[in-house]
Amino acid sequence: MSVPYDTAAYEPPESPESPEEHLARLLGRALNSFELPDETVRRVEGALAYDDSLHSAHHSAGLHRETYRHTWLLADGSALTLWELVHNTAPHGAPQHEVYVDEEEARAATARLALPPDSPGFELPLPVRLSPVPAPRHTYVSDGSADHARRLLRRAENADRPGPEIAALLATASAHRITQAFGGPGRAGRGRLSISLYEHAFLLGDGVEISLWEVEHTATPDGRHMCEVYVSEDVARRTMERRAARVI
Repeated sequence: MSVPYDTAAYEPPESPESPEEHLARLLGRALNSFELPDETVRRVEGALAYDDSLHSAHHSAGLHRETYRHTWLLADGSALTLWELVHNTAPHGAPQHEVYVDEEEARAATARLALPPDSPGFELPLPVRLSPVPAPRHTYVSDGSADHARRLLRRAENADRPGPEIAALLATASAHRITQAFGGPGRAGRGRLSISLYEHAFLLGDGVEISLWEVEHTATPDGRHMCEVYVSEDVARRTMERRAARVI
C-alpha cells in the first residue's frame, strides 16, 4: 500500500467529506449557486471522488481574490469541474463566494472586481494541479531518490509497469519530488472508491527529468489498495477512468 503524500488541498484532511457533501457545501456558500444548471448538479450526484486546488490569487491593499478549481470524478469515468471565486471587494469587506461552470465565466467575473492596481500587493498565479506545469517543473529534494524509485517500481502491480530500461535510468536519480495530482487523503467513505494520482518526478545525474505516474485505488475485488505505475500521464488518467467505470 502506498502512502498519501503531502498536498496543498483546499479542504482540511481532518474533515473528510463525500463528493456530494463537498458540492453541497460549495453551493451553500456561493451567492450565485441558483444560476448553475440543474443538469450540472445532477451529474455530480453519485460522484466517486473529488479534488480541489487553488488556481490563482491576488492580494492588494487589504483586498483579495482567489480562484479555486473543484473537480469531481463521475460514475461514468468522466470529470466535471466548477470554478469558485472568493473575494472581499464588497463594501462590508466580508468574504463572498461565487461559483461558475466555465473557466471563462470565472475569469470575466474576476476581471470585474476592483482591486487597486497601483497599491503594494502581489499577484500569485498558480498552475492547476491537473494541468502540465511549465519547465522548470519541480524543486527537487535529494533524499534517497534512487531507492525511492526502486520501491515505487517494486510495489507497482500492473503488468505494463515501467521495465528494466526505466529502472536503470532511475538508478542514477540524484533527486526527486512527489506531487499529488488527483484525490485527497481520507476522502473515501465506507463502500466508496478511493482513487488518487501521484507524479513522481526524478532528476537524473545528467540533468534529465523523468516522471512516473502512480495510480492508487481500491477498485479491486476485495477493496484493498492497489498501486499501478505508468510512464505516461495520459495512460495513467485513462486507467483512472477504467478503474472508476469498473465499480459502476
